[in-house]
Amino acid sequence: MASLKELKGRINSVKSTQKITKAKQMVAAAKLRRAQAAAEAARPYAALLAGVMASLSAKVSGDDAPKLLAGTGSDKRHLLVVVNTDKGLCGGLNSNIVKEARNTANALTAAGKDVHFYLVGKKGRAPLKRAFPSQIGQQFDTSTVRDPGFAEAEAIAAELLAMFEAGKFDVAHLVFANFKSALAQEPVTQQLIPVPAPEVAEDSDAVVEYEPGEEEILEALLPRYVKTQIFGSLLEIAASEQGASMTAMDNATRNAGDLISKLTIQYNRSRQAAITTELIEIIAGAEAL
Repeated sequence: MASLKELKGRINSVKSTQKITKAKQMVAAAKLRRAQAAAEAARPYAALLAGVMASLSAKVSGDDAPKLLAGTGSDKRHLLVVVNTDKGLCGGLNSNIVKEARNTANALTAAGKDVHFYLVGKKGRAPLKRAFPSQIGQQFDTSTVRDPGFAEAEAIAAELLAMFEAGKFDVAHLVFANFKSALAQEPVTQQLIPVPAPEVAEDSDAVVEYEPGEEEILEALLPRYVKTQIFGSLLEIAASEQGASMTAMDNATRNAGDLISKLTIQYNRSRQAAITTELIEIIAGAEAL
């Protein structure tokens, strides 16, 4: 049985930990509002851009289609762009993203495809390197900036587009967490390159003539679409990180409180037992005299 001094030290230690988790929860809650607002504000733009892409891609086909839309003509080599966080203490968020990436990679490998990884964020690197030691390619470090934004998305997109033009992969997939709420972050995998053409474009009675032509506009919009998708994933992962961190720290604070209550009861019982033992010894000694 632990001594009174050990129990008291452990109670103080858990109380200190509880203060840290409570502070972390409050910080995450404050950051979540801003991160969630940024993620939600970016979604309408991405949806409208997808609608324009649908309208344009429906008018362009065959040899006139840009390479970013038509692809290389093969789907043998696949690149998984996995977006994780740079900080921990956010529950199972990163492990769920890694699991999604691992399942996608295993499914592609089982289909006879060559799979490589492009890693964004620090926390998902170690488990993926252990699972796929020879398939990890380039890594993009976002830990040097406070809040990764459009500049980082542009840099990532530039590297990916250069790799695509160099023929290093045929298809790229984006793996990230889609923010639903503070309690739910859904890992998703979506095709990034070549840009997937929407199956059905929106019907409209208006006759639209583009100047310059559709091919020239697509040449300009396709890279922007790739940047927008990557930027959206960075915003989604930022909101998911704060939501998961707030939830995890709230659970940790509650668990610390429960542990403090149990240790306090154990401490009081041990202290009472020690006092009772001392009283018995004093009474026994007095009777012996």
